[in-house]
Amino acid sequence: MKTARYLPLLLCLCIGQALADTPINLHHDASATARVSISNVAGTVNVIAWDRNEVQVSGRLGEGAKPLAITGSKDRLEIKVEPKGSSGGWFNWGGDNNMSATTLELHVPRAASLEVDVVSAPLVIDGMDGGSIEVNTVSGKARINARTPSLTVDSVSGGIEQAGHADKVELQTVSGDILAPSLGNHVELQTISGRIQASGGPWQKLTLSTVSGNVQLNGGLTADGSINIDSMSGDVQLQVPAGTNASLHATSFSGNLRSDFGTATQPEHGPGSSLDARLGNGQGKINVETFSGDLRVRRQD
Repeated sequence: MKTARYLPLLLCLCIGQALADTPINLHHDASATARVSISNVAGTVNVIAWDRNEVQVSGRLGEGAKPLAITGSKDRLEIKVEPKGSSGGWFNWGGDNNMSATTLELHVPRAASLEVDVVSAPLVIDGMDGGSIEVNTVSGKARINARTPSLTVDSVSGGIEQAGHADKVELQTVSGDILAPSLGNHVELQTISGRIQASGGPWQKLTLSTVSGNVQLNGGLTADGSINIDSMSGDVQLQVPAGTNASLHATSFSGNLRSDFGTATQPEHGPGSSLDARLGNGQGKINVETFSGDLRVRRQD
């Protein structure tokens, strides 16, 4: 009998939950190389490539969000989650802060280009092949498995994981790790307090900077390529192939400097150590500077 007294309340809770999230089932024709823009304020975003000239969106729309639609033409499409009453802008400052999380599951043409903006939303991109990818994330990990001519990811407080292959890469994070095992020939990596572990090449130009994260970098140079690494308080380990051609300059103000190429020297007065060595014909350039982190340059046989 006691259970019967609570049935109306349980029924209201069930109905409330059913109404809280709205199923999403949207389709739109798209060209094979369409540019697709996606934004979500809270929840998750999963983008999966497929071999159809169509964009499909499924998932669940959070309570408090505007009805979702795919807008634009088949060459440029937009999917944007916004709170009710918002005045525009993907950050939606001043919008309905009570909007609950939205889950987006998207299928897009394999060669499409992507522009993705997410806040408090983990992001997965898988299987893209041919188009450029641009990502901005404020709080959430970004995992990207794609073959792309250009990959740009700017993360405030989430890590970045890259797989596949990207010719031109710019990865930046404030407080997350960067894991990138297959970088192309033009690379820029930057983090404030995250670890960087990267490999690839041969690099025409690679620049890397970190304030307080450790670095592990493995790769070679093109005939006239360059590597520039700047670390404030993180350890740096650089591993290059045995046949690398480059002039190597390495310095550390208060860290331990060791190299398989040449011998580090210390000044007669004051801290620090430095190394200048010629690798092969010396055509390329490698410059590594650390302030208070250890530095190791290794030969990969």
